[in-house]
Amino acid sequence: MEPILHLHTMPISVLSMIIFLPIGGALLLPLIPDDRAAKIYSLILTIMVMVFSIPLYTNFDPLLGGFQFVEQHVWVKSIGLTYLLGIDGISMPLILLTTLFGPLVVLCSWSYITKRIKAFLACLLLTQGIMVGVFAALDVMLFYFFFESLLIPMFLMIAVWGGPRRIYAAVKFVLYTLAGSIFLLLALIALYLQAHTFSYPEISMLQLSPQFQFWLFLAFLIAFAVKVPMFPVHTWLPAAHVEAPTAGSVILASILLKMGTYGLLRFNLALAPQASVNLAPIMIIFSIIAIIYGGLLSLAQSDIKKLIAYSSVAHMGFATLGIFSLTFQGNQGAMLQNINHGLTTGGLFLLAGMLYERSHSRDLTVNAGLARLMPAFAFFLGLFSLSSLGFPGTASFVGEFLILVGAFELDWRVGAWAIPGALLAAAYMFRLFLKLTWDAKGNKAFACDLNTREWLTLAPLALLVIVFGFNPKPITTIINPALEGLLSRLPIEHGSQIAGYMHHLVQSMLP
Repeated sequence: MEPILHLHTMPISVLSMIIFLPIGGALLLPLIPDDRAAKIYSLILTIMVMVFSIPLYTNFDPLLGGFQFVEQHVWVKSIGLTYLLGIDGISMPLILLTTLFGPLVVLCSWSYITKRIKAFLACLLLTQGIMVGVFAALDVMLFYFFFESLLIPMFLMIAVWGGPRRIYAAVKFVLYTLAGSIFLLLALIALYLQAHTFSYPEISMLQLSPQFQFWLFLAFLIAFAVKVPMFPVHTWLPAAHVEAPTAGSVILASILLKMGTYGLLRFNLALAPQASVNLAPIMIIFSIIAIIYGGLLSLAQSDIKKLIAYSSVAHMGFATLGIFSLTFQGNQGAMLQNINHGLTTGGLFLLAGMLYERSHSRDLTVNAGLARLMPAFAFFLGLFSLSSLGFPGTASFVGEFLILVGAFELDWRVGAWAIPGALLAAAYMFRLFLKLTWDAKGNKAFACDLNTREWLTLAPLALLVIVFGFNPKPITTIINPALEGLLSRLPIEHGSQIAGYMHHLVQSMLP
């Protein structure tokens, strides 16, 4: 088998810098004299990380192939454990998304968090560094280390600074994630016994038997389905979103969920291609269930954050549908959906937090009728709502359109079943927007429009939603070669094979 992953060593340790700068910064926070200085320090640090990550895009050559910006150092020589980092067209956009949200979550917490401020900021910085590590790690045990380490700051964010049921939500989040991680660890150990190395590029060259791939696929699926989250292991998400502070909700929706779809692409499709083809029909069915189920639950919610949380279940269902259509357009759409969902849903959670700071309520009725009192808020809400439902000219439209193209290319039945999810998105997002803006006269007791800090928090996301809506090429240019290489690993004629499976499944469900 010809090598698909080629390593290209770069002279500058950019990845280590953007991983350990926020982690080291978090360790120095106790030395900051007061809370205000700690906020300014954290903001400057996250802006620096964002600026330092820009060369990942400007110096990246999508046609070069393999992994770039590679850093490799021996860690534990006796078992072949290395500190191995690198990026390709799949991981690099997710790293940039992570560094973009660093300053934004600091800004949105400026007045929201009023107790143990330094500790909270330390959790934010640790989370950012660890998440970059997840997307950059090319040693599978290093990946696992970062993957598990993220539990600690996220648990603390929910359990210490969350709502009334924060302990329940935090424990549920950890238990679900740990349950999945056990299977991830078993799968990585099994791969090590096959390859005698933890290096992902070397593991990816293995010729694994179909039976081994099947069990490998299931183990990875359990771990990453929890993170997506896929139906039926999604129930931790609404609880975590509702109880988490605004920054925690933004991190969960915009970054953490992408670790699940990233894992499905990097591990399931790449390392178990035959099993991916064989099990794709089942994954497609669960994706469609998530799309419709998440849409219906969103339509029934009166809690703003819970409505947005269930919409994430539906939107990520579209992403997994695109992945397991195993078509180029579907996977292209899934990658775009990852980025665009992060921008759009992150913006919606930021707005929900800003509203909660004013009214101390997440109820739609309590916060109704704000258009005349908060026109700037209404503008951003309208933009992110339109993007969430996939309106043409907004970022999410391109991703969902390509996913549907991939679904119809696979089998018209698959595309037909996904259409109601798009209609439900329009229903629940218009309900949210109309209720908050025009339903009533508005509560003048708390309504005041966005301040400068809030404008600075929302404006970058709004700009990207519009830019990527009209010109997704900055993303597609990066991801296309990587996706072509990934899909080339799949067995030939996989599309007709999946279509045949889908036909038999549909026929068996008919009376």
